[in-house]
Amino acid sequence: MKKIYVPILALLFSAINAFAGDLINVSGASGIALNGYDTVAFFTEKKPVHGDPGISIKYQGATYLFSSKENRDKFESAPAKYAPQYGGFCAYGASVGALFPVDVDTWQVKNGKLYFNLNPAILEAFNKDFKGNVKKATANWPDLKSENS
Repeated sequence: MKKIYVPILALLFSAINAFAGDLINVSGASGIALNGYDTVAFFTEKKPVHGDPGISIKYQGATYLFSSKENRDKFESAPAKYAPQYGGFCAYGASVGALFPVDVDTWQVKNGKLYFNLNPAILEAFNKDFKGNVKKATANWPDLKSENS
């Protein structure tokens, strides 16, 4: 009997992973991305702004909150433009092949993309070789997603 269940379970888990979508840094079981901050506001208001739970959208399995309907509409029309890099995980962590949580105060928009880091010291280390670290993080991200989705 065990010989029958093992292949079925393996097939089931591989099917779940295939549909798991992107890996997004969310707040526990709530599934809220960016700890509820409005991702568009980092671009438009140039500061962290709390989103309103009544103004939200689901994207890649996570719920994003927005401070205004205008910001929600901007995100909806171009989510890849406004979504944080590396699923909202620490950019430096991704560059070294690891998933680290983030401090929202480490945010930065560079070259039209939103990045977060673990803490101010890690942000400084990341920015010492910004281009090189982005290149490494981007190369590592597909494996991090597949290993952790």
